[in-house]
Amino acid sequence: MMELVYNERIANGKDWATLVFVACFALIAVNRSVFETRFAEFIKLAVSDKYTKIYKDSGNMLSWFTISFFLVQVISFTFLFQFLLSYEGWTNFDKIEKHNWINFIQIFTVIGVFILSKYLIEKIIATSFNIEEFNELFNLHKVNYRTYIGLLILPVNIFLFYNEAQHPIVIYSILGLIIAASVISYLVSLRIYQNLILSKLFYFILYLCTLEIAPYYFMYYWFRKS
Repeated sequence: MMELVYNERIANGKDWATLVFVACFALIAVNRSVFETRFAEFIKLAVSDKYTKIYKDSGNMLSWFTISFFLVQVISFTFLFQFLLSYEGWTNFDKIEKHNWINFIQIFTVIGVFILSKYLIEKIIATSFNIEEFNELFNLHKVNYRTYIGLLILPVNIFLFYNEAQHPIVIYSILGLIIAASVISYLVSLRIYQNLILSKLFYFILYLCTLEIAPYYFMYYWFRKS
């Protein structure tokens, strides 16, 4: 009789990540080719706010350029979070592995659902308090800078993914730069829309507490307890 031999299924190969990285760079190349002028202004976002002034219409939120780069952004942050959650030394997520594609899909789904849910809730609250214009402009500005940060850390993710045993200084440096860039982009947004914010200060404080601080706190709490 033929003897059946069962082999353990290994989900920790790296080929899947290579395909994802190649797809991201292909998408960036397509955007660069199709939206040449817009892409050229977008990559200058760190040194110039010309892009935000040209493409400030709320309709740009649902453009192909924004949506496709949003996908790249989520993928980029997913790789980063997967690495951080699998990094030995500061987390207890024993089931999270850096090269596991199932973990990648799980984290990608959580991040995607979190961002989209947050956006829909913001839309509902903005409509309720009659601050749709401010919400759309502020959201578009945040999306632009988050996307830019996501593109910048994409090569960093490649380095972290294909190299083992990173020194803690490298990890803390990367985190520090990302946090600093996020804070700076947020302050830039506040400076640009300061007149609009001051005219609706009460609603902005409510918006800040309920939609910019609370969701991330509950997300952190859920991760720690899950």
